Amino acid sequence: MKHAPVALFVYNRADNTRRTLEALARNTQARETEVFVFSDGGRDPQSWDLVHEVRRTVREFAKAFAALTLVERPENFYLERNITEGIAEVLREHDRIIVLEDDIVTSPHYLDYMNQAFELYQDVPRVMHVAGFTNLALADRPFYFTPHMSGWGWGTWRDRWQGHFRHYTTREEALEGLTPDDQDALQYGGVFPCLGSLDRRPIPWDICWEVAIYRAHGLCLTPGQTMVRNIGLSSGTHFRSWRLLQWYEFDREPRQAPLPLSRVERPEKDPDVEAQFARAIRDWGIRYTPLGKVARFLYKKLKP
Repeated sequence: MKHAPVALFVYNRADNTRRTLEALARNTQARETEVFVFSDGGRDPQSWDLVHEVRRTVREFAKAFAALTLVERPENFYLERNITEGIAEVLREHDRIIVLEDDIVTSPHYLDYMNQAFELYQDVPRVMHVAGFTNLALADRPFYFTPHMSGWGWGTWRDRWQGHFRHYTTREEALEGLTPDDQDALQYGGVFPCLGSLDRRPIPWDICWEVAIYRAHGLCLTPGQTMVRNIGLSSGTHFRSWRLLQWYEFDREPRQAPLPLSRVERPEKDPDVEAQFARAIRDWGIRYTPLGKVARFLYKKLKP
């Protein structure tokens, strides 16, 4: 089996970076995997201190993988440029890539799952994206196909990325040729208002990839149970302060056992799974406590 390289993107969170690398190093295929860490530069003296701490942390894992390359950005690239240029750099030498950010803790069998998926679907161009995360917890199927991409612990092939990804600069450019029905489908009838990200500058890379997959009628192979956990949801300073009011329904421990995959000759999305996703992503997966419901009601009432 070919082992895809991992591109890890980090900035100023040494603790999260350490937890991400520790989990990755516990993977069953860690010793066969090459890791590229793209460390963004600081914006001011204070942020540079944090960046240097992250880089010291990364160097501690130099012997945990087949090879570890630390790419130190000399200035602040910002997230979008760091990720898109880092992906392009890795794909110049490799035909597939696994992409992690500094708050993604992986299952010990995550690399095995990703590499199996790459091998099984490398010659199925409609499968454009392999997700490590799912909003769902399916007991009846190990994996499924969906047009929705998840950017938490994902991967793709060089031909899919280079053939379809465009980093749009305006909303008009991103939506050119897409009908209102297309936009409604992308947003699951409005419960997943992802197209609002097109008004940000720069436009986030993940909504550009979401639109590209939709335009190509592509699909994303997605696990029935999540193989990764975003530790920013439960361990972030801001989120912890709101635990009395809300939680994330899909904040789950990653699967600890291997995930069986098989080849599907004609992959298609499943309407039942799509309906389940639309329910799960309502309010971005945030669920409110009784106190949170009162606070939310008052906020909406008083909001100008």
